[in-house]
Amino acid sequence: MRRYDDPVEVRKGMVGDTEGPEQFLWRGRLWKVCDVVAHWVETGPWWQSSGVRAVLGTADSGAAGESDGGGVLVRSDLAAEREVWRVEAARGLAASGPGGAGRGVFDLVFDWATGSWQLARCVD
Repeated sequence: MRRYDDPVEVRKGMVGDTEGPEQFLWRGRLWKVCDVVAHWVETGPWWQSSGVRAVLGTADSGAAGESDGGGVLVRSDLAAEREVWRVEAARGLAASGPGGAGRGVFDLVFDWATGSWQLARCVD
C-alpha cells in the first residue's frame, strides 16, 4: 500500500447501504466509489501535542494552551479526530464493470479540525 498526503475533493452520498464518500477527485481524475470496505475514527498523535509536553514539563515556557484554573492545561487538540474511509473505487468504464484494470482501494481521510479531505493510502 502506497502512502500519500494528497488533498482530494469528495462528494458524499449513498454507496450500497452506507452513507459516505461516493466520488472523489484525485490528481485531476474522477473516481467512483464501488464499495465501502471499512470505516473507522482515529485520534491524532495526542502524545506529541504541546499540552502533553507542558504537563510533562518538556514544553517551552511560552507554550500555547489554556489553564482550567487548577494548573491543568486543557487543549482541544488532545481530542483531535479524523475519520478514515477505506473504499474500493474505479475510474471511467471500470466503475460499471467487474473488477480489474482501473480499480483500486483507497483510504480517504476527513480531518474534523480542518474540515478537509485527503488521500492517505492507495493500492491500485
